[in-house]
Amino acid sequence: MAQPPRAWQRMLSGRRLDLLDPTPMDIEIEDIAHGLAFVARWNGQTIGDFPYSVAEHSILVEQLFTRMYPKAPPKWQLAALLHDAPEYVIGDMISPVKNAVGPGYGQLDQRLTAAIHIRFGLPAQIPASVKKQIKRADRVSAWMEAVQIAGFSVAEANKFFGRPDTTLTEGLDIHLRPPVEVRADYTHRHETLLSQI
Repeated sequence: MAQPPRAWQRMLSGRRLDLLDPTPMDIEIEDIAHGLAFVARWNGQTIGDFPYSVAEHSILVEQLFTRMYPKAPPKWQLAALLHDAPEYVIGDMISPVKNAVGPGYGQLDQRLTAAIHIRFGLPAQIPASVKKQIKRADRVSAWMEAVQIAGFSVAEANKFFGRPDTTLTEGLDIHLRPPVEVRADYTHRHETLLSQI
């Protein structure tokens, strides 16, 4: 009888993460930060000498979320930082690819998100209102990335992501950095927010 295909991945921490049935016990922030620091957004189609990583994007989304919702408690700031955390094992697919893959990607993402949230003291599913707020910050980040590093004109970015309020993005510029720096900043921000919950 044939063995079922392997559905787990060994992490650098030594954890063995089952992608089909992830448990909070197999989630480590160091694995997430490391993985996300090496996953390129925009399929790597960005200017510069370093890829624009999902870790860098996540830090920016949390900054934007905090600017947009300054009264949000630290737990929802942490949820913003972790909004793309499953991509440390499933990668970042651009929207057209996600649409082509179908619902399987979304289900995998949801299972991993629930395990990650529980691991760090968040509800498995965050409230829909908070999820929408994070999505708004995510769209502002996407607009900034599109214009600053992905070759979109302002008109194109406005069409696909909506034009953001310029006060939200003031003083926030995208600077591509080595993965080791981004990994350290992501881990530090996670630790800071976790200590405030």
